Amino acid sequence: MADFPFGFGKPSGDDDPDRPGGGSGGSNPNDPFGFGAAGGDPNNPFGALFGQMNQADLGAAFQQLGKLLSYEGGPVNWDLARDIARQTVAQQGDASIGAVERSGVEEAVRLAELWLDEATSLPSGVSTTAAWSRSEWIEATLPQWRALVEPLATRVVAAMGEMMPDEMQSMAGPLLGMMRGMGGAMFGAQVGQALGALAGEVVGSTDVGLPIGPAGKAALLPANLTAFGEGLSLPQEEVRLYLALREAAHQRLFVHVPWLRQHLFGAVEAYARGIKVDMSRLEEAAGRIDPSNPEALQEAFSQGLFEPEETPEQKTALSRLETALALVEGWVDAVVHSAAAPRLPSAGALRETLRRRRATGGPAEQTFATLVGLELRPRRLRDAARLWASLADARGVDGRDAVWQHPDLLPTAADLDDPDGFVHHAELDLSGLDAELDADLDSLEAKNEAKDEPKADDGERGANGDDDKPKGGDGDKGPAA
Repeated sequence: MADFPFGFGKPSGDDDPDRPGGGSGGSNPNDPFGFGAAGGDPNNPFGALFGQMNQADLGAAFQQLGKLLSYEGGPVNWDLARDIARQTVAQQGDASIGAVERSGVEEAVRLAELWLDEATSLPSGVSTTAAWSRSEWIEATLPQWRALVEPLATRVVAAMGEMMPDEMQSMAGPLLGMMRGMGGAMFGAQVGQALGALAGEVVGSTDVGLPIGPAGKAALLPANLTAFGEGLSLPQEEVRLYLALREAAHQRLFVHVPWLRQHLFGAVEAYARGIKVDMSRLEEAAGRIDPSNPEALQEAFSQGLFEPEETPEQKTALSRLETALALVEGWVDAVVHSAAAPRLPSAGALRETLRRRRATGGPAEQTFATLVGLELRPRRLRDAARLWASLADARGVDGRDAVWQHPDLLPTAADLDDPDGFVHHAELDLSGLDAELDADLDSLEAKNEAKDEPKADDGERGANGDDDKPKGGDGDKGPAA
């Protein structure tokens, strides 16, 4: 788990006046919210408001602060997050997408779909294709990032109020309101920083293993795709096609496994419900804060004032989410390799490059470590890919993909440690289940046949002898009432 999720981390101590957003320079026209340059310290978004602005800008700074503190859109200031994310990609460079790039993406996805038809029983999940700029990626995925992050931020804010005595809440009401407002800005600044950095790295809408884009839309980012292919000594067309295969495979899984989206996001919500705030630490820190000193508030935030405690419930939820993400990524890895290996000379090299990208801290790991506190382990991805490949060998493509019919059929974290054991164990369980079902059906048929036999009347029962008589009764009298 990340030490300081949501930007409540240690200050970087960067006082370099030459750093964008640092020093004591004046306001930046590209930074209308006064948070310093988007590439600055994400743990110190208030630096430009306090101690980094000229006196002439002081009034504007407090106006901006008032706007931030009066935000009523929830525990995360999403307006601020969007602005900071877009500022970040603007500094990186964000060229518009041309017709040639769009045509290249469309053709790659079309060919990828044909190859995948032979590698999986799941039908195509792509209804539209898109070539996105970095800003377009931010706008398209922001609603799902909101669904992912907001339960966590909401729980952090709620935990503060739940653990504070009523009398203390009434006394500290104005201070808590201010802190909630600043917390929303802190959350927004951190999310904006993370999404802006992520937009400069992702190559499609499914890089983080979650359905964060519109359903059924296969999207690639040509600028990032080109950057990814640099240094690989491979044709750009092959790189684009391989990444299109991964994008289209993700879409098949997310579109045709209807419970998967809720399964993944439900694990995040379960993690959020387990968040508890160390009240003793909060009380100790609150006793040192001077509400009239904004710098003291800033320092308290940057030193992890609201760092959540890790609980058994959170560990369970994170384990569940980590396993589910590994299974998604492992399935895509196995299916894409099956489709590409016979046709694409560079398939093996691209597969290993993407695996190493994850192992060295790619977009998924970094973003989840920042926003959720989850770090995907590369070992899980490799183990999951091996498990899906083993299932395909043992049961065929249809049998492998049938595991996605229900979440109870999915392998567990323990199964990832022994993929071959899961495959053979599942086969034994299924054969035993078939025998039990056959026995149950035979028993049911016997009961139905017994019910269908005509019932004898009283006289017939008497004529059949004593064995047919009801106990304690007479053949002429019939059954006892």
